[in-house]
Amino acid sequence: MDLEGLLGAVRQQFRPYEKSFPDFAELPRKGVAQSEVLALLRRFQRAEEGRWKEGYVSGAVYHGRDGHTRFSTRAYALASLSNPLHPDVWPSLVKMEGEIVAMTSHMLGGGPSTRGALTSGGTESILMAMKAYRDWAREKRGITDPEVVLPASAHVAFDKACHYFGLRPRIVPLGPDFSADVEAVKEAISPNTVAVVGSAPCFPYGVMDDIRGMSEIAHDKGVGFHADACLGGFLLPWARSLGYPVPDFDLRLPGVTSISVDPHKYGYTPKGISVVLYSDPELLHKQYYVAKRWPGGIYFSTSMAGSRPGGLIAAAWATMLSLGEEGYRTMAARILGSAKKMRAGIGERSGVTLMGKSHFVAAFTTKPQDVYQVMEHLARRGWFLNGLQNPPGVHLAVTVRHVARSVRERFLKDLDWALLEAARPSAPSGLAPIYGLAEALPEEAVGEFFESVIDWIYHGD
Repeated sequence: MDLEGLLGAVRQQFRPYEKSFPDFAELPRKGVAQSEVLALLRRFQRAEEGRWKEGYVSGAVYHGRDGHTRFSTRAYALASLSNPLHPDVWPSLVKMEGEIVAMTSHMLGGGPSTRGALTSGGTESILMAMKAYRDWAREKRGITDPEVVLPASAHVAFDKACHYFGLRPRIVPLGPDFSADVEAVKEAISPNTVAVVGSAPCFPYGVMDDIRGMSEIAHDKGVGFHADACLGGFLLPWARSLGYPVPDFDLRLPGVTSISVDPHKYGYTPKGISVVLYSDPELLHKQYYVAKRWPGGIYFSTSMAGSRPGGLIAAAWATMLSLGEEGYRTMAARILGSAKKMRAGIGERSGVTLMGKSHFVAAFTTKPQDVYQVMEHLARRGWFLNGLQNPPGVHLAVTVRHVARSVRERFLKDLDWALLEAARPSAPSGLAPIYGLAEALPEEAVGEFFESVIDWIYHGD
């Protein structure tokens, strides 16, 4: 398939409404009636909710049950006009933000000196942590060419942070179990290293890095260590309490100097809320921004955003209070039990190999079938999974949407069908060739192609 054909596949996937919904390329001369606008939104909802509501999506929607959604939406509505940029007007948000940070810190082993802040999601939490380490190392150690040691499986947001903030990534390989090679981490640390990163667990495979071993190395070298628990931070503590073997990964370890965790994943809050925590308040201060001489007055913020939606803070606070420890433990038991059975069923399929050990992610590859063709055929049955690369694979992050036995059985049945279809000789189609393209072309060419994709998504050209 040529590049035009691939763009056509993207067009079909990402902009399917061009002929079935009215277009608004400019403001309507006269406002559209509110009832008509709401009707359009309901049509979007009906067209899309089946994708996640029936459990066809990997991750993305981590709870989604009607009563839970109604509750969090009502909480959001009650604070929808509020903005934490104006704490004098909405001091309730000061209380709620502080309590979200405190509850999360307690869950993740924080001590009396632990401090933190809310961000818009895991990416911003990671960006803020890397900026804090860069600035701290520049001031305290005089480092002007900062480096960050990253496992190959670390979230792409760390690469983004390096790109934005002038950090040099030192990528270390993975071992055969898909966790970071600890000896390679040790060797990668240099006099310019400002932070070492480990995943708890990583996004691609759901595999835990050796956070204890890596953070001890960082501690011995006098380097900060960031534990990225964005995916697992609201699930692993309850997994441990349920008897699952979860190694130490959080602020209980003396070498862990910061950690990121996303309530909007397995914390079941609305998108997008994340928490970044630091063992030392001085590190958090490097995240702050204060403008002292602006004509508009003294300006300060804890993260990249100025104005932030107070409704999200209220909804996250309400969700955490309403679930409590018992609620989180109950949901964790259901998810972990279902994931264990899902992984076992996938691993039993001929030609399918699970990639690493995980409590709640099923990552796999196939042979002799092309795993991207398997993913494409699963998409034809309605499944929206995450494609992996280097090496090729597919993963399914198990959520509340997958706890029903019927969902698990349907996935395994569709996987059997997809394996048979992928074994037949046929030309690649859909989005599957894009993954092959990324594997085959130089990085520069892949970048140019996806710049065109982004242009097209937003501008249609």
